[in-house]
Amino acid sequence: MVKKRIFFVIFCGLLAAGALFGGARKEKPNQVIIYTSTEDFRTEHLQKLLKDKFPAYDITIQVLSTGNHAAKIKAEGTATEADILVNLETGYLESLKDVLADLSTFDSSPFLADLVPAHHRYLPWDKSSGAIVINREKLAGLGIPVPASYDDLLKPVYKGLISMPNPKTSGTGYMFLVSLINALGEDAAFAYFDKLAENILQFTTSGSGPVNALIQGEAAIGLGMTLTTVQAVNSRNAPLDILFFKEGAPSITTGTAIIKGREGRPAVREVFAFVASTANREDKELYCPEAIFKDQPNSIPNYPRNIPYADMKGVYDLTLKERLLGKWKF
Repeated sequence: MVKKRIFFVIFCGLLAAGALFGGARKEKPNQVIIYTSTEDFRTEHLQKLLKDKFPAYDITIQVLSTGNHAAKIKAEGTATEADILVNLETGYLESLKDVLADLSTFDSSPFLADLVPAHHRYLPWDKSSGAIVINREKLAGLGIPVPASYDDLLKPVYKGLISMPNPKTSGTGYMFLVSLINALGEDAAFAYFDKLAENILQFTTSGSGPVNALIQGEAAIGLGMTLTTVQAVNSRNAPLDILFFKEGAPSITTGTAIIKGREGRPAVREVFAFVASTANREDKELYCPEAIFKDQPNSIPNYPRNIPYADMKGVYDLTLKERLLGKWKF
């Protein structure tokens, strides 16, 4: 009798726990959770668009760094709380495609054909480039010439004046590493960065770090993002100039996707359709005009036209990335 009583208590406890935790995981018809790796100003704009378009939906946007974004989905799989992913690098999306929904029923025809994967597990979100960015006022104040090449950046006159994102923590930093490996060869590129490190003020943890250091006058030269540089120039009148050396501008693409199993929920489908089309186009018109759509204009003041892109072969190969970052010393 005692054993039966104990069993009954345990059984009731398990039922209560199941109700508690199961209820916490239960999907609400009007709730949509989005993971994104966009910059703050782009995330805020997307949040506003979604709030205005879907006032009856409970839409939450959670901002994660690119690495954490990918790692979280890889660890949690289809059990993740996220319904929609935005602005995750193409290489990571390829590695996660087994947990992403088939998007064949969504219209992919407006996008550049080479950016739409044959498996239709994600749609393009953006293409963004890196650039050599200078604070022209700081260089002029120091009486130092504007660099004209990567070799120039090795000159002693630039010691302590250069900021670069760390490839181990920043997709932007990794872009620069891959572009120079493709231009110079692997050994020569690593030898170059060993020398460049002598002039580096700081290897920043994020891709926005160098531009922030330039705005604050801490650095005079940054290996940064074109998008964040233009945003700083247009919104803050920052004295920054964008340079592209002969090796070209490193670049990367990102995408947007639905977690497998969520594509049947009407709220998720409606929100995703809006994000992948209307919100995506508006983001490109306001912030990142580098082409992903067939008919995409570039009307943003101070945003470079006809960007000379670097050879980015291998940038989406995650096995190669792991090997290269294992060699990175800094």
